Amino acid sequence: MKKTYVLMLSQSFPTKHPRSGNPTGFRKKFLSGEKRHTIRTNFPLWAKRIHEVQQGEAVISVRQWEARPYFSRQITIGCLTAESGTGIQKLTFQLDRDGCASFNFFDIDGKYPELKELAANDGLSVDDWKEWFRGYDFSKPMAVIQFGKFRY
Repeated sequence: MKKTYVLMLSQSFPTKHPRSGNPTGFRKKFLSGEKRHTIRTNFPLWAKRIHEVQQGEAVISVRQWEARPYFSRQITIGCLTAESGTGIQKLTFQLDRDGCASFNFFDIDGKYPELKELAANDGLSVDDWKEWFRGYDFSKPMAVIQFGKFRY
Protein backbone atom coordinates (compact mmCIF):
# COMPACT_ATOMS: atom_id res chain seq x y z
CA MET A 1 0.00 0.00 0.00
CA LYS A 2 1.31 3.44 -0.98
CA LYS A 3 1.61 6.33 1.43
CA THR A 4 -0.92 9.12 1.01
CA TYR A 5 -0.01 12.72 1.70
CA VAL A 6 -2.79 15.30 1.92
CA LEU A 7 -2.54 18.69 0.24
CA MET A 8 -5.35 21.08 1.12
CA LEU A 9 -6.42 23.84 -1.26
CA SER A 10 -8.21 26.76 0.34
CA GLN A 11 -11.83 27.23 -0.57
CA SER A 12 -11.78 30.86 0.53
CA PHE A 13 -9.22 33.56 1.20
CA PRO A 14 -7.68 33.39 4.70
CA THR A 15 -8.63 35.77 7.50
CA LYS A 16 -5.43 37.85 7.17
CA HIS A 17 -6.21 38.57 3.48
CA PRO A 18 -8.19 41.68 2.41
CA ARG A 19 -10.57 39.34 0.52
CA SER A 20 -11.09 37.15 3.60
CA GLY A 21 -13.99 34.75 3.21
CA ASN A 22 -14.36 35.25 -0.56
CA PRO A 23 -14.03 32.10 -2.67
CA THR A 24 -10.62 31.39 -4.21
CA GLY A 25 -11.94 29.23 -7.05
CA PHE A 26 -8.95 26.92 -6.52
CA ARG A 27 -10.97 23.73 -7.07
CA LYS A 28 -12.19 24.84 -10.50
CA LYS A 29 -8.75 26.23 -11.39
CA PHE A 30 -7.05 22.99 -10.29
CA LEU A 31 -9.44 20.82 -12.30
CA SER A 32 -9.13 23.04 -15.40
CA GLY A 33 -5.32 23.15 -15.20
CA GLU A 34 -5.27 26.93 -14.70
CA LYS A 35 -3.80 26.43 -11.21
CA ARG A 36 -0.60 24.65 -12.17
CA HIS A 37 0.98 24.57 -8.72
CA THR A 38 0.76 25.47 -5.07
CA ILE A 39 3.44 27.09 -2.95
CA ARG A 40 4.23 25.80 0.53
CA THR A 41 6.72 26.40 3.31
CA ASN A 42 9.08 23.64 4.49
CA PHE A 43 10.86 22.85 1.23
CA PRO A 44 12.85 19.88 2.68
CA LEU A 45 9.67 18.09 3.85
CA TRP A 46 7.88 18.56 0.51
CA ALA A 47 10.99 17.61 -1.47
CA LYS A 48 11.08 14.28 0.40
CA ARG A 49 7.36 13.68 -0.20
CA ILE A 50 7.50 14.58 -3.89
CA HIS A 51 10.49 12.26 -4.35
CA GLU A 52 8.41 9.42 -2.88
CA VAL A 53 5.57 10.27 -5.29
CA GLN A 54 7.98 10.31 -8.25
CA GLN A 55 9.34 6.91 -7.17
CA GLY A 56 5.81 5.48 -7.08
CA GLU A 57 5.94 4.99 -3.30
CA ALA A 58 3.31 7.63 -2.44
CA VAL A 59 0.45 9.71 -3.81
CA ILE A 60 -0.82 13.16 -2.93
CA SER A 61 -4.52 13.53 -2.28
CA VAL A 62 -5.57 17.08 -3.19
CA ARG A 63 -8.52 18.11 -1.02
CA GLN A 64 -10.73 20.92 0.21
CA TRP A 65 -12.81 21.23 3.33
CA GLU A 66 -16.52 20.66 2.75
CA ALA A 67 -17.34 23.73 4.86
CA ARG A 68 -15.49 25.22 7.83
CA PRO A 69 -11.78 24.22 7.91
CA TYR A 70 -10.94 21.57 10.53
CA PHE A 71 -14.62 21.24 11.50
CA SER A 72 -15.96 19.57 8.35
CA ARG A 73 -15.21 16.64 6.06
CA GLN A 74 -12.34 16.74 3.59
CA ILE A 75 -13.46 16.35 -0.03
CA THR A 76 -10.95 14.83 -2.47
CA ILE A 77 -10.68 16.81 -5.71
CA GLY A 78 -7.70 15.06 -7.28
CA CYS A 79 -4.79 12.69 -6.86
CA LEU A 80 -1.20 13.41 -7.86
CA THR A 81 0.99 10.49 -8.87
CA ALA A 82 4.25 9.86 -10.69
CA GLU A 83 2.20 9.46 -13.89
CA SER A 84 0.67 12.93 -13.53
CA GLY A 85 4.13 14.52 -13.73
CA THR A 86 4.08 15.87 -10.19
CA GLY A 87 7.24 17.73 -9.32
CA ILE A 88 8.82 20.28 -7.03
CA GLN A 89 10.90 23.37 -7.58
CA LYS A 90 12.68 25.57 -5.05
CA LEU A 91 11.45 29.17 -4.73
CA THR A 92 14.11 31.42 -3.22
CA PHE A 93 13.68 35.12 -2.44
CA GLN A 94 16.68 37.39 -2.84
CA LEU A 95 17.54 40.46 -0.79
CA ASP A 96 16.81 43.92 -2.13
CA ARG A 97 19.13 46.94 -1.73
CA ASP A 98 17.97 47.41 1.87
CA GLY A 99 18.84 43.81 2.77
CA CYS A 100 15.21 42.70 2.94
CA ALA A 101 13.74 39.73 1.11
CA SER A 102 11.41 41.07 -1.55
CA PHE A 103 8.51 39.90 -3.69
CA ASN A 104 10.33 41.48 -6.62
CA PHE A 105 13.55 39.48 -6.39
CA PHE A 106 13.12 35.72 -6.55
CA ASP A 107 14.16 32.71 -8.55
CA ILE A 108 12.79 29.23 -9.09
CA ASP A 109 15.60 26.72 -9.54
CA GLY A 110 17.77 29.49 -11.02
CA LYS A 111 15.11 30.76 -13.44
CA TYR A 112 13.51 34.19 -13.14
CA PRO A 113 9.84 34.17 -14.15
CA GLU A 114 7.74 37.31 -13.84
CA LEU A 115 5.73 37.64 -10.63
CA LYS A 116 2.59 37.90 -12.79
CA GLU A 117 3.29 34.43 -14.25
CA LEU A 118 4.07 32.91 -10.84
CA ALA A 119 0.87 34.34 -9.33
CA ALA A 120 -1.31 33.27 -12.29
CA ASN A 121 0.08 29.72 -12.22
CA ASP A 122 -0.76 29.68 -8.49
CA GLY A 123 -4.36 30.68 -9.31
CA LEU A 124 -4.12 34.27 -8.04
CA SER A 125 -3.70 37.85 -9.23
CA VAL A 126 -0.41 39.55 -8.32
CA ASP A 127 -2.09 41.65 -5.61
CA ASP A 128 -3.86 38.63 -4.12
CA TRP A 129 -0.64 36.60 -4.26
CA LYS A 130 1.34 39.30 -2.44
CA GLU A 131 -1.32 39.57 0.26
CA TRP A 132 -1.51 35.77 0.61
CA PHE A 133 2.23 35.51 1.29
CA ARG A 134 2.70 38.75 3.24
CA GLY A 135 4.34 37.92 6.56
CA TYR A 136 5.98 34.67 5.42
CA ASP A 137 9.64 34.09 6.27
CA PHE A 138 11.30 34.61 2.91
CA SER A 139 14.74 33.78 4.26
CA LYS A 140 13.84 30.09 3.85
CA PRO A 141 13.18 28.47 0.48
CA MET A 142 9.60 27.59 -0.38
CA ALA A 143 8.29 24.60 -2.32
CA VAL A 144 6.56 25.10 -5.66
CA ILE A 145 4.61 21.85 -5.93
CA GLN A 146 3.84 21.29 -9.59
CA PHE A 147 0.59 19.42 -10.25
CA GLY A 148 1.67 18.27 -13.71
CA LYS A 149 4.63 18.35 -16.08
CA PHE A 150 4.93 22.17 -16.20
CA ARG A 151 8.21 23.58 -14.89
CA TYR A 152 9.70 27.06 -14.88
